[in-house]
Amino acid sequence: MKIKLPIDLLIIDILSVLLILSIIFIPAAVARVILGLPFLLFFPGYVLVAALFPRRELEGIERIALSFGMSIAVTALIGLGLNYTPWGIRLEPVLYSIFTFIIILSAIAIIRRRYYGRKDLVTAINLKMPGIWQGSPLNKTLNVILIVAILGAVGTLIYTVAEPKVGEKFTEFYLLGINGTAADYPTDFVLNANSGVISVQYGTNTAAVSEKWGRLTLGIVNHEQQNTTYTVIMQIDGSQVGVPFQGGIVQNLGPIVLAPEATWQQEIGIVPQHTGENQEVELSLYKDNGTVPYLSLHLWVNVTQ
Repeated sequence: MKIKLPIDLLIIDILSVLLILSIIFIPAAVARVILGLPFLLFFPGYVLVAALFPRRELEGIERIALSFGMSIAVTALIGLGLNYTPWGIRLEPVLYSIFTFIIILSAIAIIRRRYYGRKDLVTAINLKMPGIWQGSPLNKTLNVILIVAILGAVGTLIYTVAEPKVGEKFTEFYLLGINGTAADYPTDFVLNANSGVISVQYGTNTAAVSEKWGRLTLGIVNHEQQNTTYTVIMQIDGSQVGVPFQGGIVQNLGPIVLAPEATWQQEIGIVPQHTGENQEVELSLYKDNGTVPYLSLHLWVNVTQ
């Protein structure tokens, strides 16, 4: 039995356009997956094979098998090329690059088919897979291996799409200096017994300035892939101290509730309680009301009177 697919290249082009429309207007639609799989794994290779072999040099099963293999190679090469462009490997650049490739190769295939007399632009696919049980035992074995490999690759891809692997879960926890960079942290404090901190020096090349506490920028970025609640406490030389924040002093920062990929970045302060060199300032991050610090940051300061 043979099934004839009239205007095969036109069908591929139309399905590619439908995929782009579904992604733009209905991002969560099932059509995105149904059309996306052949768009990546079959269409690019098919139009390339059609352009390279415009006549009926290949049988149906051979053309299909070669289309899968060529599609994987073409998609990988397009992704590699995009990696060295300002657009990068993102949805839109990959989508439009592959679509452009399909349209251009479809046009070339149509021109070459007409040049060689294939004006009908019809591809016949023989469902009984001709020749698979013909020829030498080696040919039969290779045909079976080819079919199993294609089915395995398609099955693996379907499973990967249906059960996507969850990426790594983590939280960014960082400190920035007075200028919002990883430098110029408060290093030296002058403490008055009656009035507290009277001046702070930031880094080795910054003059001391008169203020009540040393200023820092604290940042938290949620990559936990779910809403997460954070709390931050500060300790100096092992003793918990208040944190200058938004004009006052609080016992801890929190609760800070962040959605996935959300960022919290605010200026905080440091107020040493006594004089001494190399005092350890420790900021501990607690996640979801945990009792054990999830992450911690350390800073060492000198305090004189």
